[in-house]
Amino acid sequence: MSFFFVSLMRIKIAQILGKPDLAPAAWVRKLVTLCDQAPATPFDAVRVVLEKELGKSIEQVFETFDEKPLGSASIAQVHRARVKGDKRDVVVKVQHPGVEKLMMVDIRNLQIFALYMQKTDIKFDLFSMTKEIEKQIGYEFDFKREANAMEKIRRFLYDNNRKSPVLVPRVFPNLVTRKVLVMEFMNGIPILSLGDEMAKRGINPHGKMAEAAKFNILHSLSQAYGQMILKSGFFHADPHPGNILIGKGSEASHLLFVVIL
Repeated sequence: MSFFFVSLMRIKIAQILGKPDLAPAAWVRKLVTLCDQAPATPFDAVRVVLEKELGKSIEQVFETFDEKPLGSASIAQVHRARVKGDKRDVVVKVQHPGVEKLMMVDIRNLQIFALYMQKTDIKFDLFSMTKEIEKQIGYEFDFKREANAMEKIRRFLYDNNRKSPVLVPRVFPNLVTRKVLVMEFMNGIPILSLGDEMAKRGINPHGKMAEAAKFNILHSLSQAYGQMILKSGFFHADPHPGNILIGKGSEASHLLFVVIL
């Protein structure tokens, strides 16, 4: 299925609703796939966006570049690569071509519906809410803004802790544009795949070791968000499951470090 035939707003709403505290478990299992398994843009189109944004060919910038994306969501998809002259693997986040225009069309349609509903007995100001949605989603299309936010949060957490409760990837400032964001690669699994990963390692997902690991993960996230909200006032506001990874340790009991994307 082509990405362009899928309503982007529906994907975004699915990401919001695909949480255990908002929807039944059966729904969550389906909806959560749209956090990082939405329809992907073909690589030829990805190449066009990358080369236009960076002003160079992919081969000039990257030593290696995996054409198959690691994941795809409503606004962008990510590829694993390696920058020339650097031994570290990176993640290249590339905006789907035309996605901003399509998303805004969806929002305009939502606003028309809201104006229609305002003529009924509904006492809630739906239109103002859709205007705020338009404003906030608009920010998500500016990857320079996202890179600055990532670096600000990363520095805050590292400066205020002997050991940061969560990891935030470093960005490559010289490889960031409004539609492309290159950051360090951090190996991990989506937080909702934690139970399956434990089972692969021979750990009972409901046993004491698993419960201890889950507690430590929850503690790390709570500590990070508590500090961001209460001390900094600047925090990650899109913590859907696709944005939280659990790092793979060498031992089963060390499956503990948390990555916020």
